[in-house]
Amino acid sequence: MDIAAIKPDSTLDARGLTCPMPLLKTKKALKEMKSGQVLEILGTDPGSKNDIPGFGNKGGNEFLGMADDAEGFTRYFIKKG
Repeated sequence: MDIAAIKPDSTLDARGLTCPMPLLKTKKALKEMKSGQVLEILGTDPGSKNDIPGFGNKGGNEFLGMADDAEGFTRYFIKKG
């Protein structure tokens, strides 16, 4: 999947937060979304590179991918199941 082509339905800005906050906020944001919608997470915590992809494929959700941004953070994409 082409990460640049993904159009998220919602964006969670977790930049500056450290573990476990990015993952907790991701869980909360997904609960508020409808099935099929895409959540974009912006993060700077290095631990999120392991946590978010692992969580993204649980509970019927689908982790679509991640990409490092030129501004020094990472974008993650999860499709709600």
